[in-house]
Amino acid sequence: MTKVYDFDVVILGGGPAGLSAAIYAARGNVSTAVIDINPFGGQPSNYAALENYPGSINTDGFELMEKFEEQADLFGVQKFPMQEILSVDLISENKVILTTEARFNAKTVIIATGAQAKKLGVKGEKEFTGCGVSYCAVCDGAFYKDKIVTVVGGGNSAVEEAMYLARFASKVFIVHRRNELRADKILQERLKIFANIELIYNSTVKEIVGEDKVTKVILNNTQNNNLSELETDGVFPYIGMVPNVEKIAGQVKQDAMGFIFTDATLKTSVEGVYAAGDVRVTPLRQVITAAADGAVSAVYAVKYLEQGKYTTPLPMQIEQL
Repeated sequence: MTKVYDFDVVILGGGPAGLSAAIYAARGNVSTAVIDINPFGGQPSNYAALENYPGSINTDGFELMEKFEEQADLFGVQKFPMQEILSVDLISENKVILTTEARFNAKTVIIATGAQAKKLGVKGEKEFTGCGVSYCAVCDGAFYKDKIVTVVGGGNSAVEEAMYLARFASKVFIVHRRNELRADKILQERLKIFANIELIYNSTVKEIVGEDKVTKVILNNTQNNNLSELETDGVFPYIGMVPNVEKIAGQVKQDAMGFIFTDATLKTSVEGVYAAGDVRVTPLRQVITAAADGAVSAVYAVKYLEQGKYTTPLPMQIEQL
């Protein structure tokens, strides 16, 4: 028989946004649950080092997220990790999340399911993730001081991250499949300042090679299909991000990529539903911004519960976004 739970707030996702939201919601004296399809901690749990979270020095991502979880425990948050989500109903007044193990009824829902980088889908990518393959220059750039790195992509993110990596690396290659970058012209002009950045056009990564760590990539020329080797210590794919919204897509307003629109209170287009962290439309995706989002979304979810529904205009309407 399926177990049935009733909560004031159900949070989808147990990463920094979700756990932060859980802490703030529980402190608001409302019944709070966190559901995740994985163990808690989210992407930061895989970070070997986390140097840019204020107040946290010489710690790794796993240790930091353990502290998030412990703090949530102190406030009595109910945790449901490793739950395979079958369906999510956000439209009904009584929100329903159905997993393989239980039914969760919620008055409010905070979506904190995060996002993931688009993968290259080539041999060696999965094997060397964390050992030379990274999807976050801000997180891992400092580990490549005086080394050679390869950025894959040609958009704004690829160019911006390449310039960031150029502060540390002795050489940065940008590999792009077309004969010109897609990045904004102003960024392309700034790129010219960096003498240690080299562009490789009309090429894609066919394979990432190494032993204990990355040593080179095999490039495929898109014009003639010739293969070549490029020595490198690290590979940073920046071919886009995708939000984890498979079970909720179409129920709230989203942009063309699927990221969720929110207002200043992190309310979505659906009453009683909020979004926090990497899953929403946001200019920066970091642990600190995800945690801040979690706090904001939970505070306003609690206010929503206190009021029954919003009776005054929100600071920024969703239509303005």
